[in-house]
Amino acid sequence: MNLSDCKLDLNAFGRLVVTKNGEIHEGVVPVRAFPVTAANEGIALVNVYGHEVAWIENLAELSGSDRTLIEQELANREFMPEIRRIDKVSGFATPSTWQVQTDRGATSFTLKGEEDIRRLSSTTLLITDSYGLHFLIRDRSQLDRHSNKLLDRFL
Repeated sequence: MNLSDCKLDLNAFGRLVVTKNGEIHEGVVPVRAFPVTAANEGIALVNVYGHEVAWIENLAELSGSDRTLIEQELANREFMPEIRRIDKVSGFATPSTWQVQTDRGATSFTLKGEEDIRRLSSTTLLITDSYGLHFLIRDRSQLDRHSNKLLDRFL
């Protein structure tokens, strides 16, 4: 971890501030190197110009308050609902409308084409809707039979 010589704070506007070697970097943003496959490892803190200010090897290495601060900033920045169940698909030709249950509630989205479903691993899928919003299926084996049956039609 490269944060040993850094101090993390929030400024009056609620933006992350990193103080490193006496230099103050305001408006710093945490960016995950591997947001799906290794979400808690390899996090860069980048300034407003996109330059890396500090590197975090693993969130577990941070103190409780620093870890909480980084996790809150990541949650504010990232939005990737995780699909828990596929209720209905309007048709098996694309574009099609999907009605799903996610970790953030029920929603529907339009799938433009089969190429918008990407395999990240043997069990992990990333689905991009017509607006570019990403939906994650972390472990396909955890989906119910009905959901897997609908999904099989597109894979």
